[in-house]
Amino acid sequence: MIFPVADAHCDFLYGMAYGGFDMNRCAQRQTICLEHLEKGNVKLQFFAVWVDSKKHVPYARQCVDMIDAYYRMLDETPAIIPLTRDFDEKGGRIASVLTIEGGEAIEGSLANLRIFHRLGVRAMTLTWNETNALAQPAMRKRAKGLTEFGRDVIREMDRLNMAIDLSHLSDAGIDDILEMTDSAVFASHSNARGAFKHPRSLKDVHIKEIARRGGVVGVNFYQPQLTDNAHAIIDDIADQIEYIADLGGIDCVAIGSDFDGMVRYPIGLENPSKMQGLLGELSLRGFAAEDILKIAYGNLSRYIKAFI
Repeated sequence: MIFPVADAHCDFLYGMAYGGFDMNRCAQRQTICLEHLEKGNVKLQFFAVWVDSKKHVPYARQCVDMIDAYYRMLDETPAIIPLTRDFDEKGGRIASVLTIEGGEAIEGSLANLRIFHRLGVRAMTLTWNETNALAQPAMRKRAKGLTEFGRDVIREMDRLNMAIDLSHLSDAGIDDILEMTDSAVFASHSNARGAFKHPRSLKDVHIKEIARRGGVVGVNFYQPQLTDNAHAIIDDIADQIEYIADLGGIDCVAIGSDFDGMVRYPIGLENPSKMQGLLGELSLRGFAAEDILKIAYGNLSRYIKAFI
C-alpha cells in the first residue's frame, strides 16, 4: 500500500534563497525537489524559513528572502500549492505550509510577527540552537525559559492563531509555554529523549502533554538524535515512532524529516523519494494500515488545518 505523507519540516527555502536550489531540478546536495516528493508520495510539506546567525544579513531580511523564495517556488511549480482546509491528498498536487525556525526572524518586533503571519507563516519555533530575545534553546546547558518578550510573542501567536512549535526550545521554555497557554502545540522535528538521549529531544512528560492537547510530534531524521552510530538507519526512526506512539497514543505521532538541513541522511532515507520504505518498516512491525496512515499523513494534516 502506498500512503500519502506529510512532513513537518525541511530547510529547502534556505537553499533556494542562498544556494541555488530549484524545486524543478534537483542539485546533487539537494534532497527536496518535486521529483523526490512525487516519488515518495509526499502530499503535504512544511517549508521552514531558517535564519542563519552566521550570515551577515539582518534576520528579518533573511526571512523576507526565504518567503520570497517560497512564493517564487509556488509560481514556478504549479504542482505545489498552499494548504487549504479542503485540500484532497488523493489529487495530483502537493500542499505546502510556510513556517519560521527561530524567533530571531522577528527582530524583537511583534509587528514583524504580524506581518509574517499576513505573508502566510502559520507556525514558528521560538529558537534555533542559540539564545535569543525570546528564549533559551535546548542546546544550552543553563536551564532558562522564556523572556518577558518571549511571553508576549506566545500571547500574540495565540491571538493570531499561529501554531506554536516547541522544537529546539529548552525544557524550561517548554514548561513556560505549557503553563501560560492552553493551545494545542506541536514539535515539528523533535524526537523522544526516552528512546535515545539527546538534549534536543523531548521529555516524556512533554510528549504526553502535547498529545493531551491534540498536538503532534514530528520525528526527525537527524543522526545525533537517533543513534551513536556514524549513520542512522530506518530502524532508528521506527524506534522513535513506536516509542512516541506507545507514550502519547497513535494520534500524536508525525514525521518531521529535516531534509535539506543535514549533511548525513539515514541509510535508506536519503531523500523524500524513500519515504515509503519507512512506512513499510512500520507495517513489518505490526502497525495497522489505518495507524500508518495517521502517522504518515493524517495526524499532521488534522493538526495544522486548525491554523489555516
